[in-house]
Amino acid sequence: MRIYHGHILSCDDQNRIYQYLVEDEGLIQFVGDSLPPEYADVPVTELGDKALLPSFADTHLHFASMSLFHAGVNVMKARNNGEIKARLREFLPKTRAKVVIGFGASPHSVEERHLLSRVDLDEVSADRPIMVVKYDGHACIVNSALIAVLPSAVRSLRGYNADSGEMNQEAFFATTDYVSSTVSLKELVIDMQKAIDYMASRGIGLMHSVSGVGFPKDIDVDLERFVGRGSEGGFQTRIFFQTMDTGKVKKRKLPRIGGCFATALDGCYGSTDAAMIDPYVDSENHGVLYYSDETVTEFCKKANRMGFQIEMHAIGDAAFNQATRALKAALDDFPRDDHRHGIIHACLPTPEGIAICRDYKIQIPLQTSFINWPQEPDWYLRSILGDRESRLTPLRDFVDNGIVISAGSDSPCTDPDPMLWIHNAVNHPVREQALTVAEALRMATYWGYWTTFDEKKRGSLETGKVADLVILGANPFAVSPETIRDIPVETLILGGRPYTGQKKNWLILVLRGLLSKKKI
Repeated sequence: MRIYHGHILSCDDQNRIYQYLVEDEGLIQFVGDSLPPEYADVPVTELGDKALLPSFADTHLHFASMSLFHAGVNVMKARNNGEIKARLREFLPKTRAKVVIGFGASPHSVEERHLLSRVDLDEVSADRPIMVVKYDGHACIVNSALIAVLPSAVRSLRGYNADSGEMNQEAFFATTDYVSSTVSLKELVIDMQKAIDYMASRGIGLMHSVSGVGFPKDIDVDLERFVGRGSEGGFQTRIFFQTMDTGKVKKRKLPRIGGCFATALDGCYGSTDAAMIDPYVDSENHGVLYYSDETVTEFCKKANRMGFQIEMHAIGDAAFNQATRALKAALDDFPRDDHRHGIIHACLPTPEGIAICRDYKIQIPLQTSFINWPQEPDWYLRSILGDRESRLTPLRDFVDNGIVISAGSDSPCTDPDPMLWIHNAVNHPVREQALTVAEALRMATYWGYWTTFDEKKRGSLETGKVADLVILGANPFAVSPETIRDIPVETLILGGRPYTGQKKNWLILVLRGLLSKKKI
């Protein structure tokens, strides 16, 4: 049993702040302002200027891909292509990987204003295969050594470009499939363990992973199931299968379907293929809707009737409208009171789509990491969207319409960083769209757990719930809003115990996951 005394931020339905929390055997036994006498002899942890709150939830990431790329070299902060090449050269002797992976290259955050090329990567290494993945996860650049070993069928796919080395669309997916096939099962599981530890270091106790792309035979989905169930220290995993094949999901007894890629309705702004009602600036390009309205609606109707929770990727306003219409049609066809269907990203929502989300209780797992994002800066977004740039990620519009919003990283596209999510929500560049600190904290905690029906056990500091807690180095209510992102995450506590990492042998962990009945 342990008592915490200080700033106890409950993140409950009234955002109450208490002075005491009592934990025993992994559960919260008491929260309040006056400590009952029966706890007089219990050890007390004095928080001082620090704050205790629920553990964070990352409600949208690609776990297998994040694990694979996290084992490579992150080039997101490089400010020119020469620096990217230098980081790759430095990394080469440190890895035994058959394909050296870099991640996070952006033409918008480097001085040259263009991606590296095959020739650039050949200068880094002529004999070791290299793949540098674009920041949005929808394209990559490869060197000649990698082109030489790719399956010959890749050459006939859309998006294949040997001259520049840039792989897009189907060629990108096929390249990713090949690269992932060079990673052993042991290596991938160990990478997953390290990725969980990394998220835990940021105070994250629950992840929602969208899986089913980039790995042969959907092995990423199965591995995530086993690693998620076998993981140590109380870390929680919930999986959305990125497919429109409901049979695959039913076979694995998963309750959720959707995500990106196979259930993405459009592209992204980085490739100007997010689907737009009006064309991009100085262009006739409206982006791409990957599916017809009929296809999306029939998918939603079938999945909804089967009782699945549905989430779909929609970035542009045309895709957002398509998603809302399809979910509305599915719920009109087969009403469900507590479905918790969602639209991922929802970067440029429309008034009519917001009204559907409000009336049909459709939730939004969004990414405040995209606000002031160096990889996709405001000047670039204005250049392609014009005045529409100011309407991106309208947090206040969602909240004032009673729409549940939660926070995710879309990792590996952005780094899992809950303090940045909260910071950007409070410091939204369009001031009337900003959230209060209390709203932003609840977005990053309670609503993330609520999204996958976990709110009865976790997500807020209330008597009877699991003691999944985070200690922050400062109280977010006591600092300047402009400095929230600088608050350190000091300790993650899951089930009442400080998180100590994934230490089991990789094979034992997988076998444990095969036998476990833990919620996934």
